[in-house]
Amino acid sequence: MTVIRIGHVLTLAAAAVLATGCSSLERELEREIDPARTATAEPVEPVPASTTPRTVPTTAPSEPAAPAACPTSGVRVTPGPVQGAMGLRAMTVTLTNCGTRPYELNGYPSVRVLDEERDPYDIEVLEGTDAIHMAGPAPDPAPLTLKPGETARSGLSWRMMSPDTSTTYLEITPAPGERPQTMETLDGPLDLTDSGRLGTTPWQKSD
Repeated sequence: MTVIRIGHVLTLAAAAVLATGCSSLERELEREIDPARTATAEPVEPVPASTTPRTVPTTAPSEPAAPAACPTSGVRVTPGPVQGAMGLRAMTVTLTNCGTRPYELNGYPSVRVLDEERDPYDIEVLEGTDAIHMAGPAPDPAPLTLKPGETARSGLSWRMMSPDTSTTYLEITPAPGERPQTMETLDGPLDLTDSGRLGTTPWQKSD
């Protein structure tokens, strides 16, 4: 009886193993018959995508540069680029009425050339450009009135002599009795300190 019961239990266990593992056994037998065949991967449940919204970093637009404060005189003087050919140099100086009242001009600006310590060079500043070789004649001075926002220009001309003797600072007085404004040229040094002469043109209203 005991032998029969043990045999019965073994039979039931074998049946359970066959019932649960037949598919695995079949796959093992197939690999032994055909080693090049790979087992079919068990299906993998897809991982659900995150429902958290992605945050895209943004760069705040740069703020435009604030304009320079208007001087108490109501006008602002700014330099233009230096241009040159065959030893002749020329640049413009622009005067802008940044105030709230009309501004009157008549004649030439007063110009001084300064060194790095802001001390003046011994430069002869001429009213007109006839004495500057190849600069040509300047227009005649005439009175003009600038409304707020309007501009006028004066031209400066000189002969380049030695690039080793140069400066970057100009002091401009728009009209007699006005406060001078010191400016730094934007397009390199002024190579005129050994030529000794600087020609100017009278203020002309810009188009």
